Amino acid sequence: MSVPDNSRSIPAYARGYEDFPGEIGRTTADSTPDWRYPPTAPAGAPNVIVVLVDDMGFSDIGPFGSEIETPTLDRLAANGLRLTNFHTTPLCSPSRAALLTGVNSHRAGFGFVANADPGYPGLRLELADDVLTLPEILRANGYATYAVGKWHLVRDATLHPASHRDSWPTQRGFDRYYGSLEGLNSFYHPNQLISDSSAVDVEEYPEGYYLTDDYTDRAIGYLKELRAHDATKPFFLYFAHTAMHGPLQAKPDDQAKYRGRYRDGWDKLRQTRFAAQLAQGLFPAGTQQKPRNTEPGYEAQEWDSLTDEQRSRFERYMEVYAGMVDSIDQSLGRIVDTLEQFGELDNTIIVFTSDNGGTAEGGPEGTRTYFAQFAQVDEPDWERDVPHDDSLIGTAKLGVHYPRGWGQASNTPFRFYKGQTFAGGVRVPFVLSWPKGLPRGEGDSGVRQEYVYITDLAPTLLELIGLQRPTVRNGLPAKDFDGVSAAEMLRDTEAVSRHLEQYSEMTGHRGFYRDGWKLLALYEPERGIDNPRWQLFDVRTDPTELHDLSEQLPEKVAELSAAWGEAAWHNTVFPLVTRQDLAVRRPEEARLGDPVRILPGTPTLERYRSQRLIAYRDFTIAVEVDGYQPGDEGVLVAHGDPLGGYLLYVEDGHLIFGYNAYGRYATVDAGEIPTGSRLFTVSALVRPHLRWDFSLEIDGVRAAELPDQVQLVGMSPWTGISVGLDARGPVSWELRDRRGVFRYRRGLRAVTYRPGAVGVSEEAQRALDSEAELIAE
Repeated sequence: MSVPDNSRSIPAYARGYEDFPGEIGRTTADSTPDWRYPPTAPAGAPNVIVVLVDDMGFSDIGPFGSEIETPTLDRLAANGLRLTNFHTTPLCSPSRAALLTGVNSHRAGFGFVANADPGYPGLRLELADDVLTLPEILRANGYATYAVGKWHLVRDATLHPASHRDSWPTQRGFDRYYGSLEGLNSFYHPNQLISDSSAVDVEEYPEGYYLTDDYTDRAIGYLKELRAHDATKPFFLYFAHTAMHGPLQAKPDDQAKYRGRYRDGWDKLRQTRFAAQLAQGLFPAGTQQKPRNTEPGYEAQEWDSLTDEQRSRFERYMEVYAGMVDSIDQSLGRIVDTLEQFGELDNTIIVFTSDNGGTAEGGPEGTRTYFAQFAQVDEPDWERDVPHDDSLIGTAKLGVHYPRGWGQASNTPFRFYKGQTFAGGVRVPFVLSWPKGLPRGEGDSGVRQEYVYITDLAPTLLELIGLQRPTVRNGLPAKDFDGVSAAEMLRDTEAVSRHLEQYSEMTGHRGFYRDGWKLLALYEPERGIDNPRWQLFDVRTDPTELHDLSEQLPEKVAELSAAWGEAAWHNTVFPLVTRQDLAVRRPEEARLGDPVRILPGTPTLERYRSQRLIAYRDFTIAVEVDGYQPGDEGVLVAHGDPLGGYLLYVEDGHLIFGYNAYGRYATVDAGEIPTGSRLFTVSALVRPHLRWDFSLEIDGVRAAELPDQVQLVGMSPWTGISVGLDARGPVSWELRDRRGVFRYRRGLRAVTYRPGAVGVSEEAQRALDSEAELIAE
């Protein structure tokens, strides 16, 4: 089609007609219109759904040996493919960055989780301008793009509404987003949810609320909305569950379903799951597994050595975990049902996997007080596990995590856990279903045992769809893929992996894979960050990494260790950092600790911003009212939730301060409030041994004291500051049950926080903050 020559009808000084392919005259009578159209996907392009689970180990679903009921995944695997040699990074943010970009995690800026800021290129902890994402590529090729669930690709200091949003989902290729930008959350009372690019101003979650169900409702709603407006446009749905990350909480029916099933303990569970894996052909004949982890600091106790009380409590933790896995399968089942109603299941690529292996973060005995568990406190009376009735485990009233013996079972048949570069941390289940495009041939079991890495997913999906990766993003040369397509291996049972080498590194833990060999090292603080004790494994014959060949083959160790060093430089890994290094923050974050005056009606402050006002320091909270009158009542200010926090409220004419120390709740009554009072003040003074002394004043007169309270440190309080009510998760369950959010109805003018002197040493702060980062992994 020739382009009309408009040069004779359009004056040279006219603007706005450049490259217009129609004809332009002075009126429509002597003009010809033309329309520009957005890109469209290739004819018959499949929908794509990627379901990413958090902290779920290799053996936790039916197709990989689990006893947990996962009928939807069983069905997809029965007709689809299982990749048994699929590897990720050891932690969540790095895996998410690698999955969405096809770029190695350090090179994408995510050498750690997005809860640090040490100031180095491989630890930028936000996606750079030259890093393309899969949704950006798909949207540019005519796809609708949706993200639901956990994001965790935004630095925690930039979660608030005043921050830039360059690394938020809707700035990274997604048309719509609903979920949590955090690395974890409560399943009953999320501290903050985001819709598209704004926080959802929730005061109280409805009865029966459960986060996984909320995510699923929103995902299905997006798909139904799309199909109501366009019957054919393909979509990409990235569904990133907050589950299985702690704190573990399950719906009552899902938890009850597994009551009593784990009485035999984690040793026997590991044995029965491994037997099921061998029966399913997931490993070559002769594969062995170690009965339990025994390395110091990673060891799991022998189940039969535990007391009756320990076994009783520990099995409750696993019942909750199993109920959560069950809930994830139910969620996927609802999405599959929706696809079937559209008649689109056959032409939808469904991928299901995990970001890393099962975790040891619960320690040897687990915890009923999640945030207290992660405070690295050298204090004899610090309670990492505040006792609570075992019947509350898994409910909204507690934040719990299982003992690492269950994490060991989760990672059957591998050693170690999330965070380490051994298979237990990086080898996870992978199920792929696409009936139309990847039908199983006769005699094909659907099991693929070739090496695949998480960066391979983006190029694989693009090849299956038939799309090319752009070379430019926002005018900058886009970083090229580090992953390679595994499409041929998916189609052909005889094809071999094209991903022949892969480095791994996480806070000093190292790994290097090359064509069947694995070189691995655990970080040992006493040896230093750059002095690894290498172990060598031939994973073709020893997939569970049991037989160290480093002494027999020193030349191979030298070859692969040199290759690791080259790969580290090539992928922006240096400088190596310890957890203490990761506790460093950029200087301008000090602004988050400046005084702030908050007016009633202000949405709940973001969690990290709120913490900076009180963390490790003295502080004062001044509440201004219009002159107290008898009958005025309600919550004046609240900060936190059932896992830790404090609140100040008026009830029956009395001023009351409540303090929740990781589940231990105490109150002090400042007495009757004089009519006309205008200023209520709470002051906190740092004391030795990570304690606060609290005092209350009414119009400058000391009215009450609550001394010697455990400081809330690390990531506690989890829910931010709310003024005029106790929003979202309740600081006091008793008060919530009686009065709801208990809104202060009359005369509240403002609440002012005045942070004071920091009373905890910088060394102690770094230790506490680096330990708290364990939670966010």
